[in-house]
Amino acid sequence: MIQLSEAGKRFGPRILFEDLNWLITPKERVGIVGANGTGKSTLLKVLAGIEHLDYGSVNSTKGIRAGYLPQDGINLTGRTVFAECMSVFDSLRALEQEQKDLAHRMAELDHESYEYRQIAERYHQAQDEFTSRDGYNIESRVGGVLTGLGFARSDWERRVEEFSGGWQMRIALAKLLLEEPNLLLLDEPTNHLDIEARDWLEHYLANYPNAFILISHDRYFLDVTVSKIAEIWNKRVYLYTGGYSKYETQKTERRLQLEAAYKNQRERIEALEAFINRFRAQATKAKQVQSRIKELEKIERIEVPPDEKTIHFRFPQPKPSGRIVAEFRNVSKSYGSKPVFSGASFNIERGDRIALVGVNGAGKSTLIKLLSGEEPISSGEYVLGHNVEPDYFAQDQYKALNPESSIFDDLGSVAPRASNTELRTILGSFLFSEDDVFKKIGVLSGGERNRYALARMLMMPGNFLLLDEPTNHLDIRAKDVLLTALRDFTGTVVFVSHDRYFLDQLATRVIEVADGAVTAYPDNYEDYIWRKSGGGSVVVAQPKAPASKLVQQSKPQQQQKAQPQPQTQQAKPAQASGRLNPIKLRQMKERQRSIEDEVTRLEVEIADFEQALAHYQSAEQSIEIASLLESRRTDMTNLLAEWEEVSAAIDANR
Repeated sequence: MIQLSEAGKRFGPRILFEDLNWLITPKERVGIVGANGTGKSTLLKVLAGIEHLDYGSVNSTKGIRAGYLPQDGINLTGRTVFAECMSVFDSLRALEQEQKDLAHRMAELDHESYEYRQIAERYHQAQDEFTSRDGYNIESRVGGVLTGLGFARSDWERRVEEFSGGWQMRIALAKLLLEEPNLLLLDEPTNHLDIEARDWLEHYLANYPNAFILISHDRYFLDVTVSKIAEIWNKRVYLYTGGYSKYETQKTERRLQLEAAYKNQRERIEALEAFINRFRAQATKAKQVQSRIKELEKIERIEVPPDEKTIHFRFPQPKPSGRIVAEFRNVSKSYGSKPVFSGASFNIERGDRIALVGVNGAGKSTLIKLLSGEEPISSGEYVLGHNVEPDYFAQDQYKALNPESSIFDDLGSVAPRASNTELRTILGSFLFSEDDVFKKIGVLSGGERNRYALARMLMMPGNFLLLDEPTNHLDIRAKDVLLTALRDFTGTVVFVSHDRYFLDQLATRVIEVADGAVTAYPDNYEDYIWRKSGGGSVVVAQPKAPASKLVQQSKPQQQQKAQPQPQTQQAKPAQASGRLNPIKLRQMKERQRSIEDEVTRLEVEIADFEQALAHYQSAEQSIEIASLLESRRTDMTNLLAEWEEVSAAIDANR
C-alpha cells in the first residue's frame, strides 16, 4: 500500500531517522514508540504527505487515502457537532439527493421513452452505490461514534466553537473514524480521552476495516490495539511483532544478542590484529598476514548503540505528617447554580496513594483543587492534618510560569541557594542538557513543559502531593521513572491519570467522582474495576475517627478496628484458594517494605518522645507529649499487626 525506501529525515542539522525500509500493508496495525524528540510525529506526517523526506522515497498505491489526526491545533467553527460529523458524508448525501431528483423526474416522464430509461438506469446505479456505502445508516453511525467518544445527546446540537480544545480534538477524531480512510494516522489520540472513551476507541480500532498507525504513550492501549511496534531509536526505525509488552521482551533479547555478537566480533578482530602485528615483518608469514588483513577489512563492524537517556530522579523524602492528612466532612462544591458534587465525606491517611477517577467533567480536577486549597469549598468542612504541606501539580502548570524566562533562570529563582552545578544536575536529570537549559519556557514542547514543571516541583517538595495528569506528554520510559519515584515517596499522593498502567501500579485506594457523588473503593485500581463490574460491594466514603479520638480508644478497640471489614474486603473468586495474582502480590510486597520504613520512623519518634518525657518542663507539656507517645505506640501496634498479616499472605504465595 505504502513503501518507504532508504527513507531519512533531518531536523536542522540533526538526523531524526535514516535508512528506513518499510512496506505498509492494507491491514497494518502499528504503534510508533520512542523518546520525546526522536521523530515519531515527523514520521507520521511523512506518511500523511504533510512532510517530505530528505533522503530516499515514499511510494503509495493509487487511490490510497490517508487520514491524519495531529496532537493538537484543531479549531473547528460554524456548525453543530452533529452537522460537523455529518459533513464527512457530503458525497453520500449528495447521492441521496440525486436519487430524489431522479425519482421526481421519472414521475414526470413517459415510462416508454428513451430519456426515462436513461434516468432509471442512473437512478438504480445511484441507489446501489448508496446502499453499498451504507448510506441509510449514516446518522446512526455518527450518533454511535459521538456517544462512544463521550458526547452527551444534548451536546450534538451545540456549536463546535463552544467546546474546548480537547473536545474539539474528539470531534476531529470522530470525523476521521467515520471517514474510514485506507490509512488512519493518529498522533497520541488518547491524550484528550477519559478511560471510558479510551476503552470505546480500543474496541472500535479492533474492528477497523483498514490500516492504522498511531503514536501513544499508553502501554496498555498499545498492547490491545496494535500487532506491530515501530521504535525510533538511535536514528533508526526498528520493527517488532506484537504489542508493547512483547516489544519490551524482544528489544531486551535483541540487545543481548547484539552485545554478544559485538563481544565475539571484538575478540576475532583483536586476534586478527595480534597475528598481523606479530608476523607482519616475517616473509614466511606474508601470505597468512595478507589473508588476515583482507578478512579484517571485510568485517562489517557491529555497533552497540548507547543506552537511551531517560529522566531519573527521586522525590526528596519529606518530614512526616500526622496520621490523618486530610478530612472532608459533608463537603459540597458548586459553581453558581451548577452543582459538581455534594455530601463528600472521607479521610486521607499518611502514605495513601489515591487515584481520583471519573469521566471528563465529573469533577476530578475540581476535587483535587479543593484538596490543594486552589478552590474554596461551597459547604461542609475541610480539615488539613498536622504538619501537612500540600504541593499541587496542575494540568496546565506551565501557564503559571513566565514564558520569557529561561528554564535555568526560572529554576534558580525557585531555589536561590542552589549552585549552578546543582541546577544543571537537576535539569540534566530531566533531559535538559548543554544549551537546552537556556531555552525559553514559552518555546518548550508539551513533553518538555511537563518535564520542567516536575523538575520545578522537586525543588519545593511537600509531604502531600496533589498531581493532576502528571503523565501527560511524558513518554513511556519517563512515566516508568515517575512511577518508581512516586512509589518510593514516603509522603501521601492523590493523583488523576487516564493511563491505566500508571493507575494499576500506583494506586492503593480509589475515589470515584460521578453523578454528583464521591464514592470510595478500597484497595487498588484493579480491585476498583472488579467491583465496578459487579464483583464486590461499593463503599460510600465516610470519615474515620480523627487522630485525637484514636489515641483515647482502648487497645482492643483499635485492634478490632484495624481488621478489614467483611463488606469492603470480600475475597475475589480468583483468590478463593489463597493465591494472589502477580499484581496483587507485588503490591503486598511493596506494602510490606512501606510498613518496615514506617516502623523505623516510628521507633525514632517514640525514642524522642520518651527522652522528652524524661526531662520535665511543665505539666501541660508532659501531658501533650504523653498523648503523642501513646498515639505513636498505637500506630506501631497496628502496623506490626498489619505487617504480620501481609508477611503471612506473601509466605503463602511463595
